[in-house]
Amino acid sequence: MDSVQIDKGKNRARSERAQGEADEEKEEEDEKLRKRKKAFLYSGIIAFFVFFGVLLVLGLTVFRARHAVTAVNSINLRSLDAKFNLQRLSVDLNVTLELGLSVKNPNKVSFKYHNSSSLLYYRGRLVGEADIPAGEIFPGQTIDTHSVLTILADRLLSDSNAYTDAIAGSLPMTAFTKISGTVTILRMFKIHLVSYTDCELSIDMRNRTVEKSD
Repeated sequence: MDSVQIDKGKNRARSERAQGEADEEKEEEDEKLRKRKKAFLYSGIIAFFVFFGVLLVLGLTVFRARHAVTAVNSINLRSLDAKFNLQRLSVDLNVTLELGLSVKNPNKVSFKYHNSSSLLYYRGRLVGEADIPAGEIFPGQTIDTHSVLTILADRLLSDSNAYTDAIAGSLPMTAFTKISGTVTILRMFKIHLVSYTDCELSIDMRNRTVEKSD
């Protein structure tokens, strides 16, 4: 009887030792797994910051957003009709100008511009405008476009300066063009860009010609 109890005690002790060893091995495996997870997490965080840093450097250097370059290359006088009212000292003008514009995209990505406009001013007063339809300019590309501006006759009927300038034979004008749009850097950062250009011009009433003043 005593020997049986002793054997049972030994078996129980061996079982407890085996269980303890198994628990220790499991704890060691769990600890190794936790360390691997931490290492993987830290590696992922470091890789993310390195990747973000590379993108930032590229965005500030190679892919830095630059404004489009807009220029007026030509101005043509399509039509000119002037009716003078000597009693009221006024002039009824019907003038149509055609601007030849070029727009260059200096960026490494496409420039998508919205519906834009060209405006015509007489001595600081808006007298005509024309729409420029939306479009896209590929990286490094320069496109040519035209803008047709017509003077709104009623804008100058009551302007005594217009009558005086027309009688003198020369009408000073300013053509202003604004093109706005966006570029998307690295398919992540959308940047809004605006390009402006203006051109001083003079309409020769006698010779029916137009000249750039700058």
